[in-house]
Amino acid sequence: MSEKLKQHRDQIDAIDEQILMLVNQRAALARTIGSLKDDGVIYRPEREAQVLRRLQEHNAGPLSNEAVSHVFRSVMSNCRALEKELSIAFLGPLGTYSEEAALKQFGLGRQAVVCGSIDEVFRTLEANQADYGVVPVENSSEGAVGLTLDLLLASPLKICGEITLPIHHCLLSKQTDIAQISHVFSHNQSLAQCHEWLNKMLPAATREAVTSNAYAAQMIHELVSADGTFAAAIASKRAAELFNLHVLAENIEDDPKNTTRFLVLGNHDVAPSGTDKTSIVMTTKNKPGAMLELLEPLSKHGVSMTKFESRPSKQGLWDYVFFVDIEGHQTDDKVKAALIELQQRASLLKVLGSYPAAVV
Repeated sequence: MSEKLKQHRDQIDAIDEQILMLVNQRAALARTIGSLKDDGVIYRPEREAQVLRRLQEHNAGPLSNEAVSHVFRSVMSNCRALEKELSIAFLGPLGTYSEEAALKQFGLGRQAVVCGSIDEVFRTLEANQADYGVVPVENSSEGAVGLTLDLLLASPLKICGEITLPIHHCLLSKQTDIAQISHVFSHNQSLAQCHEWLNKMLPAATREAVTSNAYAAQMIHELVSADGTFAAAIASKRAAELFNLHVLAENIEDDPKNTTRFLVLGNHDVAPSGTDKTSIVMTTKNKPGAMLELLEPLSKHGVSMTKFESRPSKQGLWDYVFFVDIEGHQTDDKVKAALIELQQRASLLKVLGSYPAAVV
């Protein structure tokens, strides 16, 4: 070993010891702060978002902002676990993108509560069998997840945060020859997101939707082919590792910028972080100009709308509810004023939650 190489490694060892000391000092302070809280709330998404944004603003590299967020989310997760190991419900089995989103937001210092459906995530939280839940709400290619929106309308749960996750699909199989694949299983949204790739590469393969892409990978792992046909799953690389499958192709999504937005659900409101969103759902009377009249308070008070989604209300034929995301926190003066006017004009107005905008 050269002397110069040894010097650099010695410097890294010294820095590692400093990092260890400082991380433990941070953990001790976090534990002290936890003992001073009087409301029992361990997870403070607004505070964590503020920390990550501040660190990204001061990041001089060479680490990317995403890498910095990953490192400090892990630190915060493990510090938080000194107070309590939070239980997080998500659509399973292990290896789903919902689990990846939960890992991104909460790190490893949490207990996984694996659910068989999005409905079960809601029921688990409402029964206080988990602290928080992570559910998909929309995809950049395929749009809204209607079931999540429908459940939000009826549920008392609050939106506490959002997570954006780049989605990179892989084709997984026990078979090593892609030409032998006759059936492809995955979640219906994943099948749709890979539609053109499948048309080009596996035009004759039968496509079948299942409850999750990780469940598809689990099926392929357990599948015994007796007739010489072979199946594959569209899922993540993590699913390939979990279920011991070959990765036949990577990044097979039609849109390379394919991203899914997830919501963090809980039982409490979240304080302002400085860069927030508020989600609401509302209905209006069925009369000419009603929708324009309903949205006018947002424009009047300078509140920007970032999403507008209509869903059948299931209360009557051609009767709809409208899901709207706006910039700002419900306690901000201009948002508060707009919501007061909306309440007067809408047949129904429900605030689903105010929460920090996603941090990369």
